[in-house]
Amino acid sequence: TLVNQVVSHLVQAIRSKDGGFSSIERQSAGSYYERVKISEPNEFDIMLVMPVARIQLDEADDTGAYYYVAFKRNPKEKYLLKFLDEDGKLSAFKMLQALREIIKQEVKNIKNVEVTVTRKKAGSPAITLQIKNPPSEISVDIILTLEVQQSWPPSTQDGLKIEQWLGTKVRREFRFRSLYLVAKQNKREKILRGNTWRLSFSHIEKAMMNNHGNSKTCCESDGPKCCRKGCLKLLKYLLEQLKMKHPKELEKFCSYHVKTAFFHSCVMWPNDSDWHLGDLDHCFQKCLGYFVDCLQRSQLPHFFIPQYNLLSVEDKASHHFLSRQISCELNNRFPVFQE
Repeated sequence: TLVNQVVSHLVQAIRSKDGGFSSIERQSAGSYYERVKISEPNEFDIMLVMPVARIQLDEADDTGAYYYVAFKRNPKEKYLLKFLDEDGKLSAFKMLQALREIIKQEVKNIKNVEVTVTRKKAGSPAITLQIKNPPSEISVDIILTLEVQQSWPPSTQDGLKIEQWLGTKVRREFRFRSLYLVAKQNKREKILRGNTWRLSFSHIEKAMMNNHGNSKTCCESDGPKCCRKGCLKLLKYLLEQLKMKHPKELEKFCSYHVKTAFFHSCVMWPNDSDWHLGDLDHCFQKCLGYFVDCLQRSQLPHFFIPQYNLLSVEDKASHHFLSRQISCELNNRFPVFQE
């Protein structure tokens, strides 16, 4: 309720300023809204989505995930032209900076709650708010997102291999949905200019989580229940606990790694009968086994962009460290869960 109150206030204020953000809509993403949040709901992801008409996408590197965005001739979005850089590319950095300024000014006008904007984290696509909610704090990541009604780029062609799991029709329907791009710095750029955008599929991930069964009735009120969400929660919780124990060694890992491994597991074991509710323990260990295998090979393909490896080879040491930690937990019946 608190988060909604603060975000609604901000969205109204952002729209009313003439900063070029009048068409912005809010969308919720992330684990809380996929119903796979494990501990206190103290972290929220809110996407501020801006619809843009046709744009030209140019790959920024060989991952197939990062793009430069340029407008076709005479764009409808005249109000965005001020955010172009000297090469005529839409600068994520400039847009984020402008949005951040509006939000920083506006939080001062929120009366009944104490809200602050945290310092900018290098390379992070989010503007993070801290909301005081005694005895704790809530953090809200606001993510600037472009929504484009055009076909997905070629790098996604062989991704989303859900035919056996959710069906060919569902895959086709997903691929007709609009394309999301988030303002995200590409670390591989020689000169960091802050004008790259990264593909985001959070809207599709949310749809897959909320409609995850091979049969249409899975987990409906009168249908059979499965343990898929339970598995993902445990995977995320395990990583979260290990990151707390070894912050330095595991800083490169985030919940998206286990979420991706989980989606690949759903494809490998597509039937609801592979995920009986009573088999949570066994299914969790299967998913974990797959993830450990990925870590040992330093190879975890992005679920939607198969050429993009989420485990970069130069971080081999930390992959092996995590795989050893997980194996140790597995062999000792997960002491980290008892703590």
